[in-house]
Amino acid sequence: MPNKISPEIDFPNGGAAMSARRRRVKKIRVGIIGAGGIAAGKHLPGHRSVKGVEVIAVCDIVEEKAKAFARKHDIPYYFKDYMDLISMDELDAVSVCTPNNFHAAPTIAALEAGKHVLCEKPMAGNARDAQAMLEAAQRTGKILQIGLQSRFNKRMMTLRKLYQEGFFGEAYYGRAIALRRRGIPASPTFITKKMAGGGPLIDIGVHVLDVLLWILGYPRPVRAFGSIATKFGNRADVINPWGKWDPKQFDVEDFAMGVIKFENGLTITLETAWASHVEGTGTTFFMGDKAGATFSPFRVYTDKGGEMISFEPEIPKEIQKAPGEFEAFHKAIREGLPSPVPPEEVIWTSKIFDAIYKSARTGTSVAVK
Repeated sequence: MPNKISPEIDFPNGGAAMSARRRRVKKIRVGIIGAGGIAAGKHLPGHRSVKGVEVIAVCDIVEEKAKAFARKHDIPYYFKDYMDLISMDELDAVSVCTPNNFHAAPTIAALEAGKHVLCEKPMAGNARDAQAMLEAAQRTGKILQIGLQSRFNKRMMTLRKLYQEGFFGEAYYGRAIALRRRGIPASPTFITKKMAGGGPLIDIGVHVLDVLLWILGYPRPVRAFGSIATKFGNRADVINPWGKWDPKQFDVEDFAMGVIKFENGLTITLETAWASHVEGTGTTFFMGDKAGATFSPFRVYTDKGGEMISFEPEIPKEIQKAPGEFEAFHKAIREGLPSPVPPEEVIWTSKIFDAIYKSARTGTSVAVK
């Protein structure tokens, strides 16, 4: 039986009354798996920002944490076991906000229980788990959207549209960069391999790599070479505005880089760090044979009328009106649309990361497959 916070909110057993009510008000009801910071800071307000969406349940393996989350945020039901949450007939969808290595099991279970899933990034802690999630989505026909919000940035959408229209010509090189001078997450859910699967490569590198590949049409990667290092996380003397952590627990990298080759001739370098002794190292960019672009500043560069020019692209009206991450998820549920961030694409980031980690161990380039 579910633990109930708000006695005035009731969902009748059997589902008949609930079904009638749902048809009348067209509500989408959501449960959240994992009651941590990403759930409170992103997923809960994200779902609640969409008209006609209610968050009615939360679970966490620490039951008191789930209970406190439910009380604080006026959520009627809380659970310790995610299987109890996804067994609720009232639920239409779930957010998976667990540590990276624990994305696959609740995602697959929720999909097989007939729920749509918005899973926080990265897709999983490794490509094997990501593949199982993809297969579950394909098998069940339910939406699996990965939480990569950069795709919903209006500027990134504009660059993608320009690329699709041929403005940049053939892209041949790009640099995806996510380097912090200092920003080491203090939680064990980020700094231990058994929970996170990796460090900044899959934590923040996934954002810049995914959005760059998305802009460029997600070409197929073929090989990757990489290097990783741990230079700060295993030390007790490091200044870190993000708080203290246990250096003895820290067993992931705090720096990673990779070089990725693609079938179409494109090369991308990827640089990520939670901590470093540099600032102002530049921005993500890509080069085409007709034009190129930088993310920050948001500019494109090309030749026109015998001169080299650069300018900030105008964001088209249709993109200005485009839905955000959570609105797009619920629109897809209501209208039977494909996943706004399809796992068929995002799984390639997991495969690339696996190849970079293997390359770092072996010192050789590794096939991405």
